[in-house]
Amino acid sequence: MKPASNWFGRLSLLVLGLAASTLEAQQDFSNVQIKTHTLAEGLYYLEGSGGNIGVSVGDDGVFLIDDQYAPLSEKIIAAIRALSDKPIRFVFNTHHHGDHTGGNQNMGKIGAIIVSHANVRTRLAAGFTGNDLTKALTAEQSLGLPMVTFENAVDFHLNGHEIHAMHVPPAHTDGDAFVFFRDLNIVHTGDVFRTTSYPRADATANGSVLGIMSAYQVLLDNSNDQTRFLPGHGVVSSRADVQAQLAMFTTIRDRVAAGLKAGKTLEQVQADKPTAEFDAAWSGGSATAGSDLVAVFYNELKAQ
Repeated sequence: MKPASNWFGRLSLLVLGLAASTLEAQQDFSNVQIKTHTLAEGLYYLEGSGGNIGVSVGDDGVFLIDDQYAPLSEKIIAAIRALSDKPIRFVFNTHHHGDHTGGNQNMGKIGAIIVSHANVRTRLAAGFTGNDLTKALTAEQSLGLPMVTFENAVDFHLNGHEIHAMHVPPAHTDGDAFVFFRDLNIVHTGDVFRTTSYPRADATANGSVLGIMSAYQVLLDNSNDQTRFLPGHGVVSSRADVQAQLAMFTTIRDRVAAGLKAGKTLEQVQADKPTAEFDAAWSGGSATAGSDLVAVFYNELKAQ
């Protein structure tokens, strides 16, 4: 496979490698309210600013999936305390982006053990050191890094649940993991699956829109019609919702591939508007989201 073009790597819409501190500096969190939603007995998710936070509570303690931005930690902990007075024992990071990991240091300070795929730890450490992994981290910075990492999968047995975390090949990033509550038939998908916009592949972290499609198939292969999917951003969804999104991506991919096979340039394929009927629902408010997605498909397919 040929390497993707440098232009693809610079595609502004889909490059999500901003440091958490930069994002936090641009936002006012003072008015953000943390909303608690029930998924099942003892299992909830918190909605605030950033990715949806999964919360399992019970006699064994609190198990979190992601933790949003650092300035929200106090509010997030208060919302958790309304559900349980047990300690926050684990924080599982679905990937490294700051809207999912910004609260890591604060959670580490109160004794939570952070767990992630190995690539997440590497990318978070690089964020502290300006990508120089030879630099030593301060004790404060180290609190924000996963203490436990895995390569393929890891299981937790907490609060009566069998929790299975599974790494998937590069999709949204190269550290993505799905978290299955097998006994409840619920899965937290991180940002691989979202209901708020077109898929986003972080080219700076080996993300791939074709990889996202493959990851959707992993979700389908490990679910049934009763499975509920908690996306990284958006609302709880069904298996049919995942299938419908994958069908949409397949349609767009095939249209782009046909244009590429016909010898069309990227600009010509974009002019054909392969995403036209989907843009209103999936552009996320961006006037160029469809054409940008076409560019990602085009460059990935061209590089194969």
